Amino acid sequence: MSRVESLIQEAESKAKPVFERIEAISYRNQKRVLDAFREHRVSPQHFAAGTGYGYNDLGRETLESMYAGIFGGEDALVRSQLISGTHALSCCLFALLKSDDLLVSAIGSPYDTLHRVITGKNGLTAKGVRYIEVPIAGDGSADLANLYAVLSQKPRMVLLQRSRGYSSRRKTLSTAEIAGIITAVKETSPRTIVLVDNCYGEFVEEREPGHLGADLTAGSLIKNPGGGLAAGGGYVVGKKDLVELVADHLIAPGLGKEIGPSLYDLRTVYQGLFLAPHVVGEALKGAVLASAVLDGLGLKVSPRWDEERGDIVQMVELPSREHLEAFVRRVQAFSPVDSHV
Repeated sequence: MSRVESLIQEAESKAKPVFERIEAISYRNQKRVLDAFREHRVSPQHFAAGTGYGYNDLGRETLESMYAGIFGGEDALVRSQLISGTHALSCCLFALLKSDDLLVSAIGSPYDTLHRVITGKNGLTAKGVRYIEVPIAGDGSADLANLYAVLSQKPRMVLLQRSRGYSSRRKTLSTAEIAGIITAVKETSPRTIVLVDNCYGEFVEEREPGHLGADLTAGSLIKNPGGGLAAGGGYVVGKKDLVELVADHLIAPGLGKEIGPSLYDLRTVYQGLFLAPHVVGEALKGAVLASAVLDGLGLKVSPRWDEERGDIVQMVELPSREHLEAFVRRVQAFSPVDSHV
């Protein structure tokens, strides 16, 4: 046995209790998804691609009803016309915010792409929306004391980014932390809309932000909920009236959810959703294993292999540019596609 194989075997043995915990969550999420398929009586007729205006697209309408139930909302918008998670979130922001409204990012600065949507030259602030970022606490978590102070201004919307994203400083929000922030918002400013960026977090825990009281949750189909099979698309789940406003912004006022052809093969979107709880569980186990092995080699990792996780992101800090380049080259060399490049 090589040294590498030995390191991996040792890490797998050490992480077995964590793997078992992940598998238990995956099983319960899989049951919720399977129940949705059965309750909606999904059949081959649901997999046909819609064209034209997309009126009465059975596959699309059923898929949206399933997403609403699975992710804890009253209604959902699941569309190929939503290009990415950032696009889905942008539609929510532009649909629901107008000049002089206050938007609060509750846990520091969001992803670079979404930050440009908010503060860029054609962004929300350029159109008169006021914007406040509540800095993260020293330990990388949400600073509830500062958030409470900002909530006294009764913002129109509070934005929560579930994943740590590309930040080495902040932590991923657990569902318990998301629930605590939502409670703080609703107790202080009940009319404030809570929008959660759910990218990389779907099916990692048993509950989703919609189950915790979020008004809107948005994400990308090419991440967790697409199960690695969805060719594109995004989703918005939440309160029915808010989802309809987002649909009006995406398509046209007064038409909203009534139109929008599915365009591509819906079978892969349905199949990806069915596989997603298992695929996410496997991704989590891969991240745990990588964390355990690299931590054992003395590298800084976050989260550590035995820590609770709220998303599938794994941070590894390498000591130099040369180490980083070597690491990336080895990942590519052992990948199934473009390994020769």
